[in-house]
Amino acid sequence: MASILVVEDEKDLLSTLEYNLKREGHLTHAFSTGEDGLDWAVQHGPPDLALLDVMLPGISGIEVCYRLRAHERTRVTPVVFLTAKGEDIDRVIGFELGADDYIVKPFNIRELLLRVRAILRRSGQESTAMCAVDRVVGNLKLDNKRHQLWVDDQEVILTPLEFRLLAILLTRKGCVQSRETLLSEVWETDAPAHTRTVDVHINRLRDKLGSAGEMLETIRGVGYRIQGHH
Repeated sequence: MASILVVEDEKDLLSTLEYNLKREGHLTHAFSTGEDGLDWAVQHGPPDLALLDVMLPGISGIEVCYRLRAHERTRVTPVVFLTAKGEDIDRVIGFELGADDYIVKPFNIRELLLRVRAILRRSGQESTAMCAVDRVVGNLKLDNKRHQLWVDDQEVILTPLEFRLLAILLTRKGCVQSRETLLSEVWETDAPAHTRTVDVHINRLRDKLGSAGEMLETIRGVGYRIQGHH
């Protein structure tokens, strides 16, 4: 059972989401405004997952995501945006803010539940290969058990998806990983349209790594790899 925050101003959709998530065995916390959802998350959370409508009265879902990422208690909470906007630029903005997924309305409730399961599974479980040892490459250190990253002895905050992406690349240091492989193993999807998602997250991750970002190489036309020395 997961604790899921749902913020959606369409009452019928909010009720549908709450009903179906409860049927899946989850504990839901449903709100129709960003302020109320954010207050609950900060004071009583963190939730295991946040489903946020982008267009909300008052503060938007994007602003809620930004504030969740800025707060100590909720900074690694997986976030899924629900929105009627489907243009690529909107998806890019969402992912740059650290969203883990982006579902365009109208959507099939079964598809949403499958996406929720995948996100909860990858944020709650760690593969043996990823967790066997800490990873130290150059000035970068990854602590798998604590889900923490340091660059030059300074902690860098990553979302759960960013952490998983980096962990997989570090586990296979020196080996090129295609966008399709990363989509399959990090996002658990093989949809070709989502390859742009990989590029956005890689660029965001490279920026967060700062001086260690140069180790994250783009192999044109193929994919990405981490290079460096222990």
